[in-house]
Amino acid sequence: MRFALFIFTSIIVPFSLTGCEATQEQRAGTGALIGAGTGAVAGQALGRNTRSTVVGAGAGALLGAVVGTASTPRGTGYCRFQRPDGTIYTARC
Repeated sequence: MRFALFIFTSIIVPFSLTGCEATQEQRAGTGALIGAGTGAVAGQALGRNTRSTVVGAGAGALLGAVVGTASTPRGTGYCRFQRPDGTIYTARC
């Protein structure tokens, strides 16, 4: 269980530390990873076997990628930046 938590954390943390502007591909990838993890947990909870876990992970990854892509903001043209003093401001990309 600890090894699985380590793997899950080592995959999710880098995606949460990416740049200010997330491209459509980044959001789709992040959505797929989160969806796969959630789907695997749900599949294991419902089916209690490996096949259910794999099916849940696949379905969750697909759904997560679709939601990540669909939730990408389009055409805003603004990004968030951080000054050296730590304050955050918004400006054109």
